[in-house]
Formats: sequence, C-alpha cells, structure tokens
Amino acid sequence: MEQRHLGRTGLRVSRIGLGTLTWGRDTDEHDAAEQLKAFWDAGGTLVDTADVYGGGEAEYLLGRLVERLVPRQDLVLSTKAGSVPDPDRRTDGSRGHLLAALDASLARLGTDHVDLWQLHAFDPHTPLEESLQALDIAVRSGRARYAGVANFCGWQLAKAGTWQLGGDRTRLAGAQLEYSLLQRGVEREVLPAAMDLGIGLLPSSPLGRGVLTGKYRSGTPADSRGASERMAPFVEPYLDDAASRIVDAVTTAADGLATTPLHVALAWVRDRP
Repeated sequence: MEQRHLGRTGLRVSRIGLGTLTWGRDTDEHDAAEQLKAFWDAGGTLVDTADVYGGGEAEYLLGRLVERLVPRQDLVLSTKAGSVPDPDRRTDGSRGHLLAALDASLARLGTDHVDLWQLHAFDPHTPLEESLQALDIAVRSGRARYAGVANFCGWQLAKAGTWQLGGDRTRLAGAQLEYSLLQRGVEREVLPAAMDLGIGLLPSSPLGRGVLTGKYRSGTPADSRGASERMAPFVEPYLDDAASRIVDAVTTAADGLATTPLHVALAWVRDRP
C-alpha cells in the first residue's frame, strides 16, 4: 500500500487507514484482530482510535492486539482527546483534561507514545491557544510524535493552523473530518484552508457510514449498524432520497467497472487531491 507524507511533515501514513469506532462494542476482539491483521498484511500502517471509542475499550483492545499480532514499530497509532460523555458539555479542551486524557490513552494502548495525537473537537468554552498548548507539551515531552485536530470547521482550522506556525509551536500535521460522496461539506472551507496551510486531510467515514456499500438499498440488514439501537442515529441521516440517488449512481458505476460500490466510493475519496 502506498505511503504518503501527512501534510508538510515527515510523518508517513498509509493511503488508507483503519478506524476503530466500533471496537469494544459492536466489534469484538476476534473480529478486531482479523481486521488489524488483514490491514497490516495489505501494507496498511495508520490505525485511528480515540479515548471515547467504546468508552475506552477500543484503545484497550488495540493495545492488546499490537505486538501480539503486529509489531508496534510497523504501525502509525493515532488517537484523539477532547470529546467527553457529558450531555451538558460535549467537549473539554482544557489543557489539564487533554494531557490527563493522553496519559490515560497511553496506558490503555500499552505504549509510551502515539504517532499522532489530535484534538477531537473544537471546544468553545476553552481558549483555542490553551488547547493547542497541550499539543505542544505532548510533542515536546515525547508522548506524541505529531499533532493534529479533528472536526474543526474552516475558520477554526485556519486559526489553529496559523497559530501553530508561530514560534516553536508544533505544526499541525493533519485534520480529520468526515468526507465522502455523501458528505462533501469540507470542500467549501476546510479543504482550501488545509491545502493552504500544508495540513493533511484525514477523511473519516469515506463509505458514508456504510451506506455507500449499497447494503441498505433493500432495507436494513440485521447485522448492520443501522439495525443497532445505539448506532442507528449515526446512519439514518444518509438513508434519505438524496443519498439513495447517489448510492444508485455508485452502484451503476461499480457494475460498469466490474467492481463493488465499496471500491468505487473508497477510490473516490482516496484519489482526491
């Protein structure tokens, strides 16, 4: 699998990454092990997780599988902090919370550093400079090799990326946002800002939360996330008529190319500039 530099940094990541959103809940250890081994065998290196995935279970599970199945040095481990399970405050970008969350993530992952550490979301209640300072501290202390952000809108990314270019601050390596044929909002402001600042884009949910595979065309499969009470709200926004027309077009293209809708949808995101 092709490896690329992430933004204007020396960090090299595989062109396709492995996400762990469902690990520890809908994906058990056996299935997670199969996913990780197949990904590594195909040349993949970037494995993305977060401290809130599965309430921390995703990191625990990934930590147990690394070394047992795949050498740690062969992987680019990425995790995130800043999202919190509090209905009154969904984000906490305070320096204290972020650094404590990073230490907890390292303990769950069973490693002394992650290759990429990202702010999981913008926190309107904390000065952005304070949140970004946590990234600088993490990199200077060796707990993270590179830093990035996730789910920032255009002006937030532009402000953060520009701020980090000053002084001895850590340049942002990447910005992770949802991007697929069903979600192209990043093209308006986020993508131009990232390209101008030399920040790599890490698309999440490139299969439109699974909808672009075509598996929901005839209903909701019993073993799908759409059939899960917890995950159904995550999938439902992409089950409307507009999305159905796009899925039909992807399926038609796949038939003409003698491949699958999954491959068409993934290739579309993979081959974007």
